[in-house]
Amino acid sequence: MSIEVRNIRKTFGNFVALDEVSLKVETGELVALLGMSGSGKTTLLRIISGLELPDSGSVHFHGSEATEVSVRDRRVGFVFQHYALFRHLSVFENVAFGLRVKPRASRPAEDYIRKRVHELLQLVQLDSMANRLPSQLSGGQRQRVALARALAVEPSVLLLDEPFGALDAKVRAELRRWLRRLHDELHITSVFVTHDQEEALELADRVVVMNQGRVEQIGTPADVYHHPATPFVYQFLGNVNLFHGRVEDGHVLIEGSSVELDEAPHRNGNAKERAHVYLRPHQLELALEASGGNEFRATVVHLNSAGPKVKVELVTEWGDPVFAEIDHDRFDALKLAKGHRVYARPKEKPRVFVYQI
Repeated sequence: MSIEVRNIRKTFGNFVALDEVSLKVETGELVALLGMSGSGKTTLLRIISGLELPDSGSVHFHGSEATEVSVRDRRVGFVFQHYALFRHLSVFENVAFGLRVKPRASRPAEDYIRKRVHELLQLVQLDSMANRLPSQLSGGQRQRVALARALAVEPSVLLLDEPFGALDAKVRAELRRWLRRLHDELHITSVFVTHDQEEALELADRVVVMNQGRVEQIGTPADVYHHPATPFVYQFLGNVNLFHGRVEDGHVLIEGSSVELDEAPHRNGNAKERAHVYLRPHQLELALEASGGNEFRATVVHLNSAGPKVKVELVTEWGDPVFAEIDHDRFDALKLAKGHRVYARPKEKPRVFVYQI
């Protein structure tokens, strides 16, 4: 079941939640709506589900318009951040609830309901806990019950709103891997909302980066991380160093250092253009001696060697903070310490965004 939204606009009073948003989710895809609070991602999810109506634009399921179709008739499964389980019902009855409340004409037989619920509890690895109450489960287990309940009615589309937001970091990581395996087994077209960049990049087939009610970029996790289309995407996805410079003769000049432009995106090649230069910490190389290339001097102000990379905090000669990540072998070879002067240079051409002034 494919999903397509076309030119969706939604306002709440004077606040524009969605501003002409369009995207298509292919059948069987797992797509992440990623953005900060207030970017419009949850509003878009609710419009896809039918819980909200757009002011303008349309929603299509598998090519057929569904903008005015009721929530029930859209056959959507919805998983919320805070589980929304019935506290007085057992795990079994929570999962069975959607089947039991179907209209009498379409309600399945009791034997089928019991068989279906046990199959789903086995799928989410909770069959042994069928008789427990939600209060007797961990947060991760409750979220798996909520997912089983959403799957019980055999939805064509699965929508998840910050499904792991209420869980601690270790449980979130475990559930992410579990959900990815489950999706690969079931192949239900799925859309999930998150503000966690790592979650989106690890789980999704494609990521929709949203900002202030608009789509900034749609692409695979590798595309949006390694080839960000806008400065917002670059800064939002992971740590990044930002340098300010000016364009001159196909180069960007940054406080005396020169960086060659990759595609020469400037239009007239003179000093009336400014540039923002982006480099991720792992793209910076540190050395004790100058090489005569594109480099700048900086002073080490803090070191953190815990983890797979050594995190180095520096301050440039012109006073800006810079962050680098280097291998432990390189750290040992340099014998870095707080107060050391080093030369920093990019390992590859940085991403440059050029602006007219």
